[in-house]
Amino acid sequence: MAGLNLNDTLRLASIWHSLHAIASQLSPIPGCSGIELLIADAFDLHCFQTLTGTKFLLVVEPGTPEVEDFLKSTVYDLYTDYVLKNPFYEVEMPVRCELFDVNLFQTIGTVHKRWGIFGSQP
Repeated sequence: MAGLNLNDTLRLASIWHSLHAIASQLSPIPGCSGIELLIADAFDLHCFQTLTGTKFLLVVEPGTPEVEDFLKSTVYDLYTDYVLKNPFYEVEMPVRCELFDVNLFQTIGTVHKRWGIFGSQP
C-alpha cells in the first residue's frame, strides 16, 4: 500500500471495513468480530480491530510468523504511544503523525531483519 495515494488508501480501507462488517453479521459464530485473516496466493492480509473499532491491516508474505502478536502488541503500542497521546490527532481521521511513522518503520525494519525478509528496509 506504500505506493498508493491517500484517496486510494481510503478507498481500500473503506472496502475492507465493509467486508469486515458484513462478515461479522453473516458469521454463524456468535460474537464474531469480522474477518481477521485473508489468505491469498501471493499474500496474507491480517486485520486487528481494537475495542474502539480502529482496524490495523498488515499485508505480509504467506506464512509469515508472529503477525498477530506483532499487530496486537507492537503496532497497537506504537499507536497508543504516538497517536492517541497526540493532542492534535482527531479520532476517525487518517493517522498523520510523524513520530508514529518513524517508529513504525524502524520497528518493521527490525522485524524484517529478525524474520530474514526484505533485507533491512520496510
